[in-house]
Amino acid sequence: MSPNTSLPQFVTNTDLDPSFENDIRDVHLIYDYNAQSADGKPEKWRYEMWFFSENRIVYAIHGGPMAGRVNYQTATYQCIRPGELWQCNWLEETGTICSLVYDITRQTITTLLGFSKGHWEKPEDAHGDKRNPEDFERWRGLAKLGTQVDRFMLSEQANIKESFKGAGQLKPIAPDAETF
Repeated sequence: MSPNTSLPQFVTNTDLDPSFENDIRDVHLIYDYNAQSADGKPEKWRYEMWFFSENRIVYAIHGGPMAGRVNYQTATYQCIRPGELWQCNWLEETGTICSLVYDITRQTITTLLGFSKGHWEKPEDAHGDKRNPEDFERWRGLAKLGTQVDRFMLSEQANIKESFKGAGQLKPIAPDAETF
């Protein structure tokens, strides 16, 4: 990578496996994490993910502290095992780093989320829809709080409740939609 390349950059040196077309493209998942509320009580965090294209995802969060967030991101995909396991990685404008493994055969999602200080400590400020310029700008501001090591690292596993093709209730985006 050239030192003059603007960041963020999304690079992979792994060719996209041809099974992407059947395994991932246009797949829409609704899944629940078994989590805890702030007071330690069990609760479900419902997420919705649409693998929109070979370099974009669209998602909504319906449960937990980030409920009310509707977003889309530039993403990279890696096939771990065709027809079985895929990894999807992205960076949020809030500074949060996300890595998701979709287990097709077991119908689970396994994630590592490295929440930025701003995103984790001000979850209400991370609510909204990126299509709203005020929300988008506020989210960018969350990335400026703290340092790179001020992160809340969250590893979770979710059970897929629904799997289908297409947008469902999520709104499509332009193939080259701005993500930062």
